[in-house]
Amino acid sequence: MKENTIVSLADEKYFNLLDELIDSIRSFPKSENTAICILDAGLNKDQIDKIKNKVDQIKKAEWDIQVPLIKVKGKEWLKSQVSRAFLPKYFPDYKKYLWIDCDAWVNDWSSIDLYFKACNRGKLGITQSIGPGYRIVSKVKWLFGKLAIIKSQNFKHAVSSKISLDNARKLAFAPHINIGVFSLEKNSPCWGVWQNNLKETIKHGRVFGSEGLAINLSVYIDNVETEFLPLGCNWIISNLLPKFDETKQEFVEPFLPNNKIGIMHLAAGIWKDGKDMRLDNNVRIDIKSLNGTTLTKSLRFKKS
Repeated sequence: MKENTIVSLADEKYFNLLDELIDSIRSFPKSENTAICILDAGLNKDQIDKIKNKVDQIKKAEWDIQVPLIKVKGKEWLKSQVSRAFLPKYFPDYKKYLWIDCDAWVNDWSSIDLYFKACNRGKLGITQSIGPGYRIVSKVKWLFGKLAIIKSQNFKHAVSSKISLDNARKLAFAPHINIGVFSLEKNSPCWGVWQNNLKETIKHGRVFGSEGLAINLSVYIDNVETEFLPLGCNWIISNLLPKFDETKQEFVEPFLPNNKIGIMHLAAGIWKDGKDMRLDNNVRIDIKSLNGTTLTKSLRFKKS
């Protein structure tokens, strides 16, 4: 029996990304000792048939927290904003869980090892969305002189979700934590803290992003024990483009020492001419090589 599992979720629209994520995991021999479990939020029968022999379990995602129908009607994929906080309920036979959004893929297995190590002794393993080369952390609208309106992602969502102003202010300039990749042990106390916060954020705020706000509250307000991992463990491409090592044929961080990126995450999409690379595999963008040349490449997983 495999002790640890990697979990993801997709609907019919994002199936191709999910399939690529699975293939990227299985491209590493070490993956033989790690289960892959999938939450189905609207996959069709043909899609399920295509992946069922490549993964260990597939289960239907549910609304684990009651959500007003008006907020989610026709949007089964929004179950990802709830069900990821209840992974031990869906897949109870594992010791550790590593969630990876379906619009991400594994570029280096060392990040998988780090995530499973990070959640030892009940800790949350996760990455903050800040690092070398980030030029903007929070947006501020300046009014008169020194007066300004805070527009940070955490602050805006906290206020709209009717989180207390004191807690919203504490979140305002805290480095945002992206919930697209995280690890937790089955018996971690973080699950309960996160679920309670999620019930509050989803009650008054929008469903999309509620799970992220809830985890930020859990870390910065409730002080759940957290192991913060390097940015390369959840490299959000829309925040900072990678470079490409032509010698090794791999994506790397754009600044010295140009470490190999562990998990490539296409969160928010990579757009060109009105098309999103997540949905159109023909989209290519310009990135720099380590030699300083410009390359036109897709940033999606490609089988070797």
